[in-house]
Amino acid sequence: MTDQAVDFDGAERPRKAASTPEEPGRPDRPGGGRAAGLRPSRRQFFGRQRELKALRADIQRAGLDTIAGRKAPRARVLLIAGRPGSGRSSLAEELVRELVPGYPDGVLRARLTDPGGARVPTGRTARELLGALGVPVPAGADDDELTGLVRDALAGRRALLLLDDAVDAGQVDPLLPDNPACLVVAVAQGPLTGIPDVRPCTVGGLDAKSAIELLDGFTGSVRITVDPQAAETLTELCGGQPAALVLVGGWLAARPMSSVADLTKRLRALPDDPESPAAGRPLARAFRLAYEALPAPAARILRLLALAPVGIADAQTASALAGCSVSAARSTLEGFAALGLVRQVDAEQYELPGCLVPLVRALLESEDRPAEVQLARARMLERTVRLLQSCRAVTEPEGSPARKKLAGTPRALRFPTPGAAADWLRTRQPALLASARLAVADGELDTLARRLMAALVRALTAHLGAEAAAPELYGLHQLVLDVAERRGLHRERAAALLNLADLDAGTGRTEDALARYRAALDAGRAANDPYATGRAMESVGGAYQELGDWQRAGDWYGRALSQRLARDERADQARLYGRLGAVHTYAGRYGEALRNWRAAAAGYRRLGDPAGHARALSEAARVQEYAGRPQESLRTCEEAVEWARQAQDVRLQAALQLRLADTLDRLGDPAAARLHRAAADRLLGTEGSPRGTACEIRSASAKD
Repeated sequence: MTDQAVDFDGAERPRKAASTPEEPGRPDRPGGGRAAGLRPSRRQFFGRQRELKALRADIQRAGLDTIAGRKAPRARVLLIAGRPGSGRSSLAEELVRELVPGYPDGVLRARLTDPGGARVPTGRTARELLGALGVPVPAGADDDELTGLVRDALAGRRALLLLDDAVDAGQVDPLLPDNPACLVVAVAQGPLTGIPDVRPCTVGGLDAKSAIELLDGFTGSVRITVDPQAAETLTELCGGQPAALVLVGGWLAARPMSSVADLTKRLRALPDDPESPAAGRPLARAFRLAYEALPAPAARILRLLALAPVGIADAQTASALAGCSVSAARSTLEGFAALGLVRQVDAEQYELPGCLVPLVRALLESEDRPAEVQLARARMLERTVRLLQSCRAVTEPEGSPARKKLAGTPRALRFPTPGAAADWLRTRQPALLASARLAVADGELDTLARRLMAALVRALTAHLGAEAAAPELYGLHQLVLDVAERRGLHRERAAALLNLADLDAGTGRTEDALARYRAALDAGRAANDPYATGRAMESVGGAYQELGDWQRAGDWYGRALSQRLARDERADQARLYGRLGAVHTYAGRYGEALRNWRAAAAGYRRLGDPAGHARALSEAARVQEYAGRPQESLRTCEEAVEWARQAQDVRLQAALQLRLADTLDRLGDPAAARLHRAAADRLLGTEGSPRGTACEIRSASAKD
């Protein structure tokens, strides 16, 4: 498709150049615009008063526990059941809007089915809810731990929980708050068997009056008034289904010269698919009417929207899928929104309704060749990679290589400020994570998938920080591991295992981390990667140290040290000597500990690192003190103070002065001890303040 905006009467018109540059996160004109002659779709609610009344009454109904004289242990569940396109989600939102004043802690929303029909894993839903609640999410936590955190977070709140498009009770039950002050509104196609005391409110078609009111919002009252019988017939042909009525309303709004009777004849003439369920035929007919009225370029874009992650697309995504300009894609999406083919999520993003996704996917499979579909998918992933690279590069300092490279990219792929990039990343994060999952599941675009995941990891780390982004990074590293194992990429497998093990270790799952470190060691050896093997051996030692197995920890540190010595990697040698010294100290082998700490100090001295030298000497002094040699400890600590002074590390120097004072107290020289404490206070500018301001010098482990 060329750089044209599509008019939805079947013609095409050249599009004028945008007056401002196209940038991700900013429309090419304030507020955007819609195709000429189309009225914007209205977000109004029609009818359903009987259903709303029944649902409100169900809240007050005495439950089985109350009847039995027991206190209700969990939140009440209201179930709205109906087919996709019946307006069940709109009914749930209207009910929540009416009830929210009575729930001061607000509304939590989650969708339990992906647009493609796959059920959303419970762990992913729990992570989204925890994020909305502002509760930190442990990286790598399993489903039971995450759902338990959700229930704990809701235990003291009075909140509404809206769970849309549930597949079965297994998705809903683990998320139910153990708090009767909360209320859960669930939306599903059928009953949630397994959850007690739930009566479904079944949603069918709208009544005739409400259906005509919905149509009037698109057509205006004149065309309805002049032929009310045709309007009633049209609503019957649509089965009263809001999704079908929105589509025919959009068709009429785009054609002000067409009457309701004309549309009724067209709709009646469309054949039904005899193999499709009877309840779904009205929506299929209305969609076919709207689709066949689209010009070929717009129809192609609509079909390709079925490839958009989580069913949400912006102008950049549509542009990449169709191979057209961003401005043309934006105009086309605006036209789709006016026709009711997509819903506008925010100023930039549009959502393909879940009830239309199967119909659009069927068209994509029947009308587009697999090679063309794969090419569109590859274009979308490539565009996403470039946007993520720009998102990270904008955080780099001016004049850095990344910023210079960013200046050479097209304006449509650049962000004006780091804040704009952060906002884009925040709003697109669910779609970006879904892109990574879909790319890995595809299996034929692994190179692009690897680039996408690497760019996403860097962007999340740059904007959120490694700690805040850890839950998302854990999932991404798992995806990298899947691709590496599938393709036999031993080096990438080792890197993914090391990253996952680090996150496991950081959240206290040391046994899991140890198993992954060992697997990373095997992968590093298979790849003949000395960095990965050395890093894995050292990490295995660290895991054993955390578990208190000093013998194995020392053995693995020794193996890692042998490799570093063979490769003359001096900085790593000094660090490993220190880790060996710490392990021997914990094990009570003070002679070995002292030799290793002195070797670490010598290594830091050769590297020209006076601060590292001072810390190693401080630990050597600690070992001498443990070994009952206080005079030697005093001399070593004085030497460490001198090196800290050379390093101009004030806090380190102050901590060493306090160490000296403690040693002098034990040697029976309180006057000298007071002098050193006063010196520490002066260094920190806290003379007269309580002790403990300086950092205590410790080894790599928190244990003493």
